[in-house]
Amino acid sequence: MFTINIYLRIAGIVASIIIGVVLTMLYGFWYAFPLYLIAVVLLAGYLLVGTVQSASQLMQIQDMEGAKKRLNMTIFPKLLFGPGRSAYYMLKGSLAMQGKDYNEAKELFKESENSKYTTDNEKAMIYLQQANLAAVKQNYKEAAMFVKKTDDLKITEPMIRDQVKQFKQAIGKTGQMNMQNRIAAANRGGSKQGRPRMR
Repeated sequence: MFTINIYLRIAGIVASIIIGVVLTMLYGFWYAFPLYLIAVVLLAGYLLVGTVQSASQLMQIQDMEGAKKRLNMTIFPKLLFGPGRSAYYMLKGSLAMQGKDYNEAKELFKESENSKYTTDNEKAMIYLQQANLAAVKQNYKEAAMFVKKTDDLKITEPMIRDQVKQFKQAIGKTGQMNMQNRIAAANRGGSKQGRPRMR
């Protein structure tokens, strides 16, 4: 997908407006109209798309601080086009989770989940992120609940299907370990009980 660097976009908006104003003063509005149109198109692109894709690219190369700064350049996230808005909140949630701000991450993932324009693949990714967050907080029951939600989705991306499968296996093993720990604890408790005294 073709994107314009955010700094070039901002520079293009400012330059188009300034040159447009100068041309309007010297020759009239219609001479400057193409420049105003360019400024409007660039501004609309910024408001609808934001900096989500470039932030995602920075995250892929593990530049988390750069991704955070790039996302912060999206000033009006509520104006983002549907899928972009969902991706924005998911990326913000991932960054909050990296910073161990789990409450903030939970709210951001919920905001992403509530987007009306997410595909089943995107919903699966959101559920996996929420499940991962719950697992980090050792709330395995909630993690299993989020993973189970993916059963109702038509996931077409093989990589996402594999991640769901791996997470289910991990949750299953965790559940077995917890059960074994509870049984062991019960057995330890039973062994500590004293025998009745012989009369």
